[in-house]
Amino acid sequence: MASRIICIANQKGGVGKTTTSVNLAAGLALEGAETLLVDLDPQANATSGLGIDTTVQRRGVYHALLGMDDLDRLRLPAPEVERLSILPANQDLFGAEVELVDAIAREFRLKEAFGRAARLPDFVIIDCPPSLGLLTINALTAAHSILVPLQCEYYALEGISQLTRTIQLIQRRLNPGLTLEGVLLTMFDARNNLAHQVSEEARAHFGDLVFETVIPRNVRLSESPSFGRSIHHYDKSSRGALAYRDVARLLVQRHRQGGEHPR
Repeated sequence: MASRIICIANQKGGVGKTTTSVNLAAGLALEGAETLLVDLDPQANATSGLGIDTTVQRRGVYHALLGMDDLDRLRLPAPEVERLSILPANQDLFGAEVELVDAIAREFRLKEAFGRAARLPDFVIIDCPPSLGLLTINALTAAHSILVPLQCEYYALEGISQLTRTIQLIQRRLNPGLTLEGVLLTMFDARNNLAHQVSEEARAHFGDLVFETVIPRNVRLSESPSFGRSIHHYDKSSRGALAYRDVARLLVQRHRQGGEHPR
């Protein structure tokens, strides 16, 4: 299976990007796929969500973007999760966009960092910040595809048109091979009529690009980051864990067979 680079992006905050990045990456590893999680968000929640102390770990994706060190030396094994490693973030990343603003080919820095690696794993999952700034553009330029978490709440589809325009711009100018991996409905509450309405609207708009599996609103999913554990290691029998494991299984199946499969 060739390496597949997927960025998790949506410029809206609070839609489940980091939750999806951490738990999908851990789920892929549990499905037997060697996986790298890249924390491209200066808030570094994906890093701390896997139990890594960002005040102690001072080297990571910032140094890769600035060309100060290579990915192979910067990535760390994820605690508890075999076959999963992480390229960590810390608050140094807040300055990266400013430092790169005048840099030559600044949109390609992450792609170049991947190119310097001796070998990329089966999957690379990139957790993007809640914006369409230079860090997210680097992720979209380096990725094969984008997975969009969409929360099942009011105004959920607002902003998707802006994200779609950005994807089209990246395809035209920087990464013509970029595709939409799919739209993942998050924070789904089956008791809420609005959640069903958003689901119907998303499926009407995106068709079969919407994953059949939805991520439920789940207390255990909300609790697991505070313990520095993925949901699979915090409560593997929870509805949230089972849903992310299902999505991971589908992605592994899809890319092992090299084609499109039902979601």
